[in-house]
Amino acid sequence: MFLDLFYGLRDEGVPVAIQEWQTFLEALEEGLHGSSLLRFYHLGRSCLIKSETYFDSYDKVFAKVFKGVEGALGDEITESILDWLKDPKNFPELTPEQLAELEHLTQDELMRRFLETLAEQTERHDGGNKWVGTGGRSPYGHGGVHPTGIRVGGPAKSRSAMKVAEERRFSDYRTDLSLDIRQMRVALRRLRQLTRTGPQTELSLDDTIDETCKNAGEIELVFRAPRKNDVRLLLLMDVGGTMDPYYEPVSQLLTALHEERGLRDFQAYYFHNCIYDHVYSRARLTRADAVPTGDILRRLDPRWKVAIVGDAAMHPAELVEPYGGIDPRITSPTPGIQWLHRIADHFDRSVWINPDKKDIWGDYQTVRTVKRLFPMFHLSVDGLTEAVQSLVGARQ
Repeated sequence: MFLDLFYGLRDEGVPVAIQEWQTFLEALEEGLHGSSLLRFYHLGRSCLIKSETYFDSYDKVFAKVFKGVEGALGDEITESILDWLKDPKNFPELTPEQLAELEHLTQDELMRRFLETLAEQTERHDGGNKWVGTGGRSPYGHGGVHPTGIRVGGPAKSRSAMKVAEERRFSDYRTDLSLDIRQMRVALRRLRQLTRTGPQTELSLDDTIDETCKNAGEIELVFRAPRKNDVRLLLLMDVGGTMDPYYEPVSQLLTALHEERGLRDFQAYYFHNCIYDHVYSRARLTRADAVPTGDILRRLDPRWKVAIVGDAAMHPAELVEPYGGIDPRITSPTPGIQWLHRIADHFDRSVWINPDKKDIWGDYQTVRTVKRLFPMFHLSVDGLTEAVQSLVGARQ
């Protein structure tokens, strides 16, 4: 079984050598894995994986070799509840008049009623307006329509849930992809503002000729500082949920930026749906990976360029209300819209890159709001070219 893990990682392209494997086996002999599958999982990852780039591949292989690991690693929704919500029935769409009649709940009231309902419920339910189920007018479950609902299991439908009750496991965007579209790299290479900084070590041929002519042929060498790219880029990436379909293009973008050696400085962080008090160095969005957004604003001066990647489609409460984050475990008293204003006001140039098709941007109130704060461009070759021009102006 352990060899299946080793060869599975190799098949996924994870660079695992004999040295790492021997270290892993020695750790097992010492009993460092204990009696917990979770500890065994972390021990293997720490011994076998050299870069966080391969964490996602490790998770896939581990889950395949040790079937059932998802439950052992700690699901927060009971299997019985999730079983109730499988195979939702199709229900007719509500009319605008029926939608207007639905009760609008505050976040606190929504969570309180959800927990009370979950404690009372004893079986699966489809339709209706009370129980956790599928379809209908209930604010709990999935597949239905409610203006202030909490999604339990199932895929996002209308992107209107106020909260989501499920384990939030997102995958880091990869930085080792070979891009299929060369034009994307070409567009990003224009992300340059050349300035002359540092010691004067570069021979200026034109100035040398001019000074030599002025000296009646006596050679006068003129040196100047070399031209270097002065662009420093902050990349903020929405991850998980409705961004899952765009995993590949965002990974390609991150890969290209990591390989763009001309940037003076580059930093990348994750968020989910909207930016709040913290952004994250990893897509897991855990406390250990949290970086205070205010610290970033204090640390980076206004000359930094900012590119935010996300679909900007969310429940309006996530954008404009205190404690509006969709994950009830990660909330902030400061509304997301205030943090977006602070970012737009602090940095001289910033853009929003949206992977959704441009013809649906107007369908979402939150997208329209964000678009008034940041110039918005599509995640495509043409869109990236326009975004780069907005960040640095015409190519110099």
